[in-house]
Amino acid sequence: MNRVLRPTPADEVRVAELLGRPARGHWQVVVRRDGDPVVIRTDPLLDDGTPLPTTWWLVGDVECAAVARLESGGGVRAAEQAVDADELSEAHRRYAAERDAALPLGHTGPRPEGGVGGTRRGVKCLHAHYAWHLAGGKDPVGRWVADRLVSGGQP
Repeated sequence: MNRVLRPTPADEVRVAELLGRPARGHWQVVVRRDGDPVVIRTDPLLDDGTPLPTTWWLVGDVECAAVARLESGGGVRAAEQAVDADELSEAHRRYAAERDAALPLGHTGPRPEGGVGGTRRGVKCLHAHYAWHLAGGKDPVGRWVADRLVSGGQP
């Protein structure tokens, strides 16, 4: 790996509680709320070489619940209709490029595919977009989610 991500032992315990299982692969907490993990960043390959297309994972309990409410109210479809398709395509390209830059130098095995959440176009998962947005990614869907959560969680 170009860079190995490592959580603290306390982060390992807390993220496992939040996910309901241990996180897979190498990762670290990149966004916190009052010290609690909100977003983790993972390496693009698991230890056995399995590609992992999702780099940023939303794990914060408050944030996950809020985004789940937004999704259950038709948020995925609403976001896809509200966000410019070219801007979204460019976000998928940037996400994939940033993830792929973390692959080991000279890697010739299977590679992660797609952009945000592993999809090539459109919106698959608001959680993945919002996680990248919170981690500083220029993601129009993540920004759309943030705007909706501030305004009460309505699409």
